[in-house]
Amino acid sequence: MKLLSWNIQRGHGLRDTCSIARVVADLRHMADFDVLCLQEVSSGYTDLPGADGGNQFMQLARLLHGYTPLAGVATDTQGEGDARLLFGNMIFSRFPVVQVLRHALPWPADAAVMSMQRGAIEATLDTARGLLRVSTAHLEYFSLVQRAAQVERLRELHRDACLHAAATRPGDSDNGPFCAVPRAMPALLTGDFNFLPGSAEYLRLQDPYEDGVPAMRDAWRVRHPALTHAPTVCLHDERTVPFTSDFIFASADLAPRVRELRVMPGNFGPDHQPLLIELD
Repeated sequence: MKLLSWNIQRGHGLRDTCSIARVVADLRHMADFDVLCLQEVSSGYTDLPGADGGNQFMQLARLLHGYTPLAGVATDTQGEGDARLLFGNMIFSRFPVVQVLRHALPWPADAAVMSMQRGAIEATLDTARGLLRVSTAHLEYFSLVQRAAQVERLRELHRDACLHAAATRPGDSDNGPFCAVPRAMPALLTGDFNFLPGSAEYLRLQDPYEDGVPAMRDAWRVRHPALTHAPTVCLHDERTVPFTSDFIFASADLAPRVRELRVMPGNFGPDHQPLLIELD
């Protein structure tokens, strides 16, 4: 199984252009992926040079044939007239999608900095190796207070999902929405976390649990334990030292299946590089 994760920065490209068609073309050249996780998908915004305010959620869904599109809108505000300003994440899957959950992440008041509502989208996929839970998130950039709270919520969501997966719950198709839909213990968590390797938030996300829930592990460390994290941000900006804020975390029970994790090369336009993970 191959999964790509990428902060596309609303389709930002070279020479101040924004093009979702170009993003999809770049993605198809990178890998024949089974699952795609995207951050910074928008609709209605024109603040970036070249942005026309188009609905990128719909554009991506139309262009990525053969995948089930799942939108996770985190920010939904009023635009001009009846238009909505939308910003969030997406997951695309070739596998059957058993269940989708959309989580608003904590947004405690921090008046000192700019911030926005953040979110995570979670999908339980029915793969050839069994159920797999895939989530993608985009955490707050400016506020450490908010980012730390969001890390705690991601830990809670993983714990709850694992306890659901381990439980035998009543409810069948005759019970309508009360039907017990299975969740997966093995999990991948991808995204732009806006923290650095070794930071307090990075370490906290991977802390063990006390009730047998498999901890999350940085897939880069699983696959490349002796190598410094490859940078994922500002590789092509001579004004900035490249750094890492994009990660893929695998639950400890899934970690032995991590065959490869690499940062995709190339100057695609966004400040962020895509990540490709391969599972046995």
